[in-house]
Amino acid sequence: MVSHTDPDYSAAYVIIETDAEDGLKGYGITFTLGKGTEVVVCAVNALAHHVLNKDLRDIVGDFRGFYRQLTSDGQLRWIGPEKGVVHLATAAVLNAVWDLWAKQEGKPLWKLLVDMDPRTLVSCIDFRYLTDVLTEEDACEILQKGQVGKKEREEHMLTRGYPAYTTSCAWLGYSDDTLKQLCKEALRDGWTRFKVKVGADVQDDMRRCRLIRDMIGPEKTLMMDANQRWDVPEAVEWMSKLAEFKPLWIEEPTSPDDILGHAAISKCHNRVIFKQLLQANALQFLQIDSCRLGSVNENLSVLLMAKKFEIPVCPHAGGVGLCELVQHLIIFDYICVSASLENRMCEYVDHLHEHFKYPVRIRQASYMPPMDAGYSTEMKEESVKKHQYPDGEVWKKLLAAQKN
Repeated sequence: MVSHTDPDYSAAYVIIETDAEDGLKGYGITFTLGKGTEVVVCAVNALAHHVLNKDLRDIVGDFRGFYRQLTSDGQLRWIGPEKGVVHLATAAVLNAVWDLWAKQEGKPLWKLLVDMDPRTLVSCIDFRYLTDVLTEEDACEILQKGQVGKKEREEHMLTRGYPAYTTSCAWLGYSDDTLKQLCKEALRDGWTRFKVKVGADVQDDMRRCRLIRDMIGPEKTLMMDANQRWDVPEAVEWMSKLAEFKPLWIEEPTSPDDILGHAAISKCHNRVIFKQLLQANALQFLQIDSCRLGSVNENLSVLLMAKKFEIPVCPHAGGVGLCELVQHLIIFDYICVSASLENRMCEYVDHLHEHFKYPVRIRQASYMPPMDAGYSTEMKEESVKKHQYPDGEVWKKLLAAQKN
């Protein structure tokens, strides 16, 4: 059974320095759960030669080529390709490049993307392996259509923000009292969309879902997340018992690589989610991730495919910095690609934002567009210093306590 029972929220943190007079730096992260972060760091170092001594203008002038360079390293592809540790490292490096580019342009990342003409945006995307579903011409056509009403949608984001849902109330392991208290506080703060973790014990899941549904009422939206715990038949059986609580979706019901499994679950139950299974009609919602996919470049291609198939995108967030990053992508998606908020929302988890220089701003259960230049990836120096492994103050205390 797969579950994240003892996560130690961590990140590989990349800083790109330049010799430019403006003194700007690019910051990139990829989220991890503790052990294994050192492996991601090794992969980042293995990719570093592709960035060192390069001119930022040359990189962004041929961003598709640079992306291909990182993902097609002749030797590192053997331990990928475009998945696993190497791809997490690729995301960290590219996130830093995008942060630097946005800072140099003096714009938040979402605005950098919104202001780009369609051809320039499309030139950032590697269409290899996609052209049977999405061609360069398809992408340009989608973005061209997205120009209509763009200014009005940007104004809507600036005044109203992008709708969010909360995962903070219903983690596995929370007592009933804690769960009730957190739901009560969330309702008071204006939240109308809630996600609950399931999959440990079906009777306990039913009890907890009933408790939450009673707390939030029938009109609020409820989602479920199984974190890849089930086989396909098990998922179908389990969700048939949870269907009475009217979930909008079930997230990660089985192995993330089992496309036909997701399709089978989907045909048995509406609102079954997972990522890039569009051709198999295996999902009703699609979740992007700012650090698991290959940064902005790859996320752009997924947003465009989702638009072509008219599948709503509801990003995954939480973790270390995921909320900070993915808000830029989904705000861009609304303004330039999807042009719709129907059945769309972005995950929000209320923790670890205090470590970021430009933390997310939530107002009335919505993400308000960041206004600072960059990709919101930069962490506070003091936080980095304290938590850096293994020499940071926090780690020194932990390791000393373990020895004793």
